[in-house]
Amino acid sequence: MRQGADPLTESRPSLQDPVPETGRDLTLLGLETSCDETAAAVVRRSADGRVQVLSSIIASQIAQHAPFGGVVPEIAARAHVEVIDAITAQAMTAAGLTYDQLDGVAATAGPGLVGGVMVGLSFGKAVALARGLPLIAVNHLEGHAVSARLGAADQVGEAVAYPFLLLLVSGGHCQLLEVAGVGACRRLGSTIDDAAGEAFDKIAKAMGLPYPGGPALEKLAEDGDAGRFVLPRALLGREGCDFSFSGLKTAAARMAETVTAEGDRRDLAAAVQEAIARQLTERTERAMTAFAERHPAGQRRLVVAGGVAANRHVRARLQAAADRQGFSFAAPPLVYCTDNAAMIALAGAERLALGQSDGLDAPARPRWPLDAQAALSHPTHIPGRKGAKA
Repeated sequence: MRQGADPLTESRPSLQDPVPETGRDLTLLGLETSCDETAAAVVRRSADGRVQVLSSIIASQIAQHAPFGGVVPEIAARAHVEVIDAITAQAMTAAGLTYDQLDGVAATAGPGLVGGVMVGLSFGKAVALARGLPLIAVNHLEGHAVSARLGAADQVGEAVAYPFLLLLVSGGHCQLLEVAGVGACRRLGSTIDDAAGEAFDKIAKAMGLPYPGGPALEKLAEDGDAGRFVLPRALLGREGCDFSFSGLKTAAARMAETVTAEGDRRDLAAAVQEAIARQLTERTERAMTAFAERHPAGQRRLVVAGGVAANRHVRARLQAAADRQGFSFAAPPLVYCTDNAAMIALAGAERLALGQSDGLDAPARPRWPLDAQAALSHPTHIPGRKGAKA
């Protein structure tokens, strides 16, 4: 990016089909430090597009942040500094490779908590410089977009052909995107307030559940009656594919103050989970209709990625919606739904296969939308608002 350029408007060119690939296997080291996981992975992308995860190591910071009920940026950045060297060495050892056997280094350059992003990106630059390897500065969201192609560590993932409809749903993001190719994304809808994962976590906190709240709420909801409590349904009848979870979050948090019996708590957790899944499904079905109109012929595929994609109830509801709409369904293995470095390595390999790399002056970006034009012309968030991964 040019010095002084706006990170929202300055971006790499979108690539769809006509750019020639290198025609060889590529093995990349990936680094991910955008939030509260320090992760390193080694991934091999074959010339035919198949993917093999050779190693994937994640150091969680749950213990450090649990006393605060959420991620503390300063603590996260320091924790990344303390372990990234050891985590990377562990990933290389687990892959059974030396640095001389790598074809490149991919590191998350944003969006995220900028202190953490700087740690991983700086470390990646150091490895690239010391070993004479190309650096690929990866958009974290682009990593989630390709994560459905990651199999288990001992399996080979198959290519997800372009174009596809992507529901990216996590603690920091909730958006629907038409993905036409590497870096070619068109936003169909986004949250106008809170992300679905944030709603899960904040409601769980209000219910006194341990951090991280999303998985804890899912577990509590297992035996609950989702029809017991009535929760607000946002954006009913509204055109488009945007989401809104702030009203649900506020209403459920207030209910949590008066619900104390364990059976009632299970029912409230189930009602919250169903309300979030219902809205995700309703808005995604609208996007599938729009996608089908734009692509009347050919493969229709829904890809669901991000931490909320690990919620089994949400995943089942979206799978059923895809079946109704005549879409095939793809989602990452559960271990690759949350932040990981394997998806960053793969996103980097996709770009390197097309001859793309970045200079050592690549900046760390707290904000980096996949569809920069839509972010500028049709912002969905209140001007000036900045979340962890806004």
